Amino acid sequence: MSLVTLLPFIVLIGAMFLMTRSAKKKQQQAVDMRNQMQPGSGVRTIGGMYATVKEVNDDTVLLDAGPGVELLFAKNSIGAVLSDDEYNRIVHGIEHDLKSDADIVPDDASSLTGTDASADDAAASGDKSVDLGKKDADDAPADAPVVDAAPAEAKTDEQAKKSDGGSEAK
Repeated sequence: MSLVTLLPFIVLIGAMFLMTRSAKKKQQQAVDMRNQMQPGSGVRTIGGMYATVKEVNDDTVLLDAGPGVELLFAKNSIGAVLSDDEYNRIVHGIEHDLKSDADIVPDDASSLTGTDASADDAAASGDKSVDLGKKDADDAPADAPVVDAAPAEAKTDEQAKKSDGGSEAK
């Protein structure tokens, strides 16, 4: 056999070797993480439950999920061991202020624009502000055209008669 025919098989075996190697590495990291659990650590199970480790045995872990709630789990069911800050942030909603010296970002864009710069610019350029609000008939300007409401009422009466067509057929 020539080298050209063996090359695809060699590449395939090499790729399989690399994939199994990375899977074994991840498995070893998970085992190390579970072995580092100590009572008082915050954990997340693979089912998504957050609890505090109360006791660690060879294959099992006793978790405290709340006042008076103790649960026995297999060690393999622990998905992640959390740091104290992360556990408190997720479970209790307590934010640890790591950036106390950082600038505070406002919730709105008012600090990013000038205080009244847009109003001053509009007045300087002679632009009028446009009011897009709905106006009542009493608020209409004197030069506004008068609209007759009678044709609109006639149309709605005709539509009501057309939609009520079954009543005359009886």
